[in-house]
Amino acid sequence: MNVTELANEGLKRAYSVVVPATTIAAQKSKRLAELAKQVRLPGFRPGKVPPAVLLQRYGQAVMSEVLEAAVSEASGKVLEERSLRPALQPKIELVDFADGRDLEFRMELEVLPEIPMPDFSAISVIRYKATPGEAEIEAALADLARRAATLEEVEPRPAAKGEVLYVDFEGRIEGKPFKGGSGTDMPVEVAGPGFVEGFADQLEGMTPGETRVIRLTFPADYGQADLAGKEAEFTVTAKALKVFRQPAIDEELAKRLGAESLEALRESVRGMLQREYDAQSRAKVKRQLFDALAAQAAFAVPEGLIEREFAAIWQQVEADMKAGRLDEEDKGKDEATLRADYRAIAERRVRLGLLLAEIGRTNNIQVSREELQRALQAEIARYPGREKAVLEYFQKNPQAVEALRSPIFEEKVVDFMLELAKVEERSVTPEELAKAE
Repeated sequence: MNVTELANEGLKRAYSVVVPATTIAAQKSKRLAELAKQVRLPGFRPGKVPPAVLLQRYGQAVMSEVLEAAVSEASGKVLEERSLRPALQPKIELVDFADGRDLEFRMELEVLPEIPMPDFSAISVIRYKATPGEAEIEAALADLARRAATLEEVEPRPAAKGEVLYVDFEGRIEGKPFKGGSGTDMPVEVAGPGFVEGFADQLEGMTPGETRVIRLTFPADYGQADLAGKEAEFTVTAKALKVFRQPAIDEELAKRLGAESLEALRESVRGMLQREYDAQSRAKVKRQLFDALAAQAAFAVPEGLIEREFAAIWQQVEADMKAGRLDEEDKGKDEATLRADYRAIAERRVRLGLLLAEIGRTNNIQVSREELQRALQAEIARYPGREKAVLEYFQKNPQAVEALRSPIFEEKVVDFMLELAKVEERSVTPEELAKAE
């Protein structure tokens, strides 16, 4: 084949590749000969189908197959002979591929940059260590008790904030009932989150047996467009009042939560809190490490990778904007500013991803089969009753398996770097850990 370099600028490369017509013809003849041994056509003995008949029936399909194989083989040779490491799948454009003529195609790609190894010894990070004290353990036990509370009906009396009224209600807009505006025996937390803001607040003080008319205006951004911004009137009848009864923190609660004893529950809570603190500490030390790496990493990044990462980020940002979930610091920014900010985030992510991958490759850091299998089993365990279906999904989707491999690989690379960096161990309180950068 004949290869001509068309572009070599930064990380971008472009080549014109010509595969001789004789090579294409030879491959086509070879494939037709293979087919002659395989096909069965009426009126012909096996293996005796005339070449002209094969060419008439299968010629176009064979030509497409041969061209695809030729392009794949030729482009692979271009990469191999020039030691190119493409950042993404090369873009192929067919220029000339008529039957009996040379195959000519254009190949464009971005290559991975040369990535210098960071000076790990110049990186300093702080590893915070917090342990749960008795106050944190007691608070966690109290939270467990609150979540184990049960609703119990009480004698009729005015409902207070936080209690639960069971009500019938019928809503009207301009005197007419509307879809979704009525309910029977509906539990509503007094002054809590109702199906629309302002509804539950107006139930405070109601007594079972009482009927009350309440009025409110649906928010302008209400999810149901035909109700947004409209005034509504609800006739509400209170039927029963229930209050939360919180159990005592004792042996009975421990057994109810599956622990052998209150002390065992306490130790379980201690371990849970310690794991939470350790996870927070790990996240903070990784952030410090990545910031230090980003400060050292000045290499060029393939635009294609940045665009792909930015597209994924921006899709989520647009969804958040539509749902009104933007971060507070982003709410006052115009779209151009948001795009610039999130493109910078995309570039940082890609640069760090390339750097971590190169550190792992250079230092032969790999994810073992056993590590991947443990991650797979842990993921399957998240779907009780659907284990077989989840396993089949991973077997059929290699990209899903790669999604399990990537975080394991990242953690191993982080551990490798922390062994070489300067790590200061610092004991802190849980509150100090939460505030630490």
